[in-house]
Amino acid sequence: MAEANPMLSLEALTFDNAQAALAQGCAAVTAGETVFDLGGVKAADSSALALMLAWQRRAQEQGRSVKFVNVPANVDALAKLYGVDGLLGRA
Repeated sequence: MAEANPMLSLEALTFDNAQAALAQGCAAVTAGETVFDLGGVKAADSSALALMLAWQRRAQEQGRSVKFVNVPANVDALAKLYGVDGLLGRA
């Protein structure tokens, strides 16, 4: 397994910081990161799912895949509720 992403350092994946998080995650993907460790995320809403899918799309555009580890439980629950849990790469 690849090493967890040191470039992604976010405490929240919410509507309030979605644009900054999107830019940070896309920069990490462009730099070659493939594992996103979300263990430091203390607050998340449905924006987290949109961000994760956007980072995954960016990686796919570059011929790579992204895996997510330590996904917050509420984000997992939302992914299942919305039926997108199968679309998210999990390590």
